[in-house]
Amino acid sequence: MTDRRETDERSELDTAERLSSAPTQEQTDAVGIGFVGWLRWGWRQLTSMRVALILLFLLSLAAVPGSLVPQTSASPTKVADWKAAHKFLVPAFDKLGMFHVYSSFWFSAIYLLLFISLVGCIVPRTWQFVGVLRAQPPAAPRHLVRLPVYATWRTSADANAVLTASHALLRKRRFRVSATQADAVSSEKGYLREVGNLLFHISLVAMLIAFAFTKMAGGMGTVLVVEGNAFSNNVTQYDDFSPSTFYTANSLDPFGFKLDNFEATYQTSGDQLGTARTFAAHVSYWTGSNAGTLTKGTIEVNHPLQIGSSNVYLTAHGYAPVIQVTDAQGKVIFNGPTPCLPQDANITSLCAIKVSDGYKDKTGKSTQLGFAGIFAPTAELSTTLGPHSVFPAADNPGLFITGYSGDLGNNSGAPQSVYSLDLAHMTQLKVDGQIWKAQLHPGQGFKLPSGGAVTFTGFKQWANFTVAHNPGTTAALVSSVLAILGLIGSLFVQRRRIWVRAVAGPDRVTTIELAGLARSESSRIAEELADVALALQDTAPADAQPADENSTDESTAEASDNLTSTSLPKER
Repeated sequence: MTDRRETDERSELDTAERLSSAPTQEQTDAVGIGFVGWLRWGWRQLTSMRVALILLFLLSLAAVPGSLVPQTSASPTKVADWKAAHKFLVPAFDKLGMFHVYSSFWFSAIYLLLFISLVGCIVPRTWQFVGVLRAQPPAAPRHLVRLPVYATWRTSADANAVLTASHALLRKRRFRVSATQADAVSSEKGYLREVGNLLFHISLVAMLIAFAFTKMAGGMGTVLVVEGNAFSNNVTQYDDFSPSTFYTANSLDPFGFKLDNFEATYQTSGDQLGTARTFAAHVSYWTGSNAGTLTKGTIEVNHPLQIGSSNVYLTAHGYAPVIQVTDAQGKVIFNGPTPCLPQDANITSLCAIKVSDGYKDKTGKSTQLGFAGIFAPTAELSTTLGPHSVFPAADNPGLFITGYSGDLGNNSGAPQSVYSLDLAHMTQLKVDGQIWKAQLHPGQGFKLPSGGAVTFTGFKQWANFTVAHNPGTTAALVSSVLAILGLIGSLFVQRRRIWVRAVAGPDRVTTIELAGLARSESSRIAEELADVALALQDTAPADAQPADENSTDESTAEASDNLTSTSLPKER
């Protein structure tokens, strides 16, 4: 009989201490034997919170190579340059998908497993939490004195009046209250902790879905536009275009824009000399096929221009010297800006000027010309650095070039960079056996050995734009905010329970017991219990003398005579 009583008491305490809607250890370990049992065990391991956290860590770790190794979707040119510089690693990296990390088999496997793990973790917890919400707070254990936080006193107030006041007081403090026992009131609070926990994990799932949707239904392209030139949102006008499964060339928004001018300002003194202060591309854009109706807009770094469902980002800028080339007969063969590639913070830039057709030397022979060199917006010559720029603004622009003649290789079918020359079939220009070189400033020209001339007429600025269609970014942002709110709730909201028992004795004196239980060690439950006990003093003051020690039950004997709190919460 004693063993059964102890078992019942232990069951009551276990029920009281059950403050989580997560599956119990007994449920998790109850795995059958055999193939089905192993499958069930594997599923429960995969859907456990521990494995979900491990997979989340692995996913963040797997994303690191995508930041360190150039990606084909972002810049095929950088990938080609990286492969040329690391030929030994290329075979292994190709097999591992290092140049397209986010679509590789191993990254997709981690992504999918994390998704399954989170869903498998959330669904049972959600149903169990719904069951907890529908259930009443657990009944008061037989011996409240055994709980971590406890208080008791004796009063002349009526027991039913004490229970009624306790019920109202706890409801006022936003506890869920149950009075299923004749001599006790049960209450519970802090459900937002589990709500926050579920919200955090559901938001993670929503974030994964949003990222996957963006990957499948989004796309982007990059284009370089020189001042005064226009761009139409057509796949043929992009320098690089990255489609996706559901976003193709036919999905592009009908719009275009013209780069009216580019504005850049820099720090002119102090320790941050040359640091960029403002980058702004002033454009005129149109939508649909109506290019006659223009709208002014400004695109700045981190402040894109939204046109339709596309965002236009400013990603880079530089200079494009305007070169005029005439042949031996004085005919203008080439006249226009050539974008140069910046090499440092002061925009010292590499240039490759290609004159493909129409040039004839003094003998009447047709040939192609190429000029390679450096453009410096604030030019300075140095014996160690050579021609370079000392400031990013165009305070003293200079162009330093040398020339080549022959076959540029434009018709070979092989891809070429616009920022370099293919010299395989070119011969360097020379004068009296010396390499032909020209140092030019705006308005200056220089004669070519073959009879023509090259003139540096001025310069323009160029801007590089990324046009992106990312339909899932808003959902990802909302999910991120909700995940943070859920995490805050799960960390700072405490699940706690308070029981109040009022029993009238033979001497018509009511013995009041209060006990509290929290899931984590904190003084908050003790403080809250003390507040409840003090609030009850208006209805049930501690105005009765302690009962004779021999007539008290086990609970009252272990408690103090006056209002006390025996200890802070402890983990059992």
